[in-house]
Amino acid sequence: MKSNVGSIDRLLRIIVGLIIAIIGVIFDSWWGLIGIVPLATGLFKVCPLYFPLNISTTGKDK
Repeated sequence: MKSNVGSIDRLLRIIVGLIIAIIGVIFDSWWGLIGIVPLATGLFKVCPLYFPLNISTTGKDK
């Protein structure tokens, strides 16, 4: 798949994903699993929602 998540977007997704997951562990809540979504999209550099909306934060066309 073509990368559509830029470096700043990627960093923010990883940080937010980790924070949500950690808060879920601290409060012993299943809601922490939601943190997997931004974490995975940041690590894999692909956001499935960006494809139908034709959005790319990479800054240049690869």
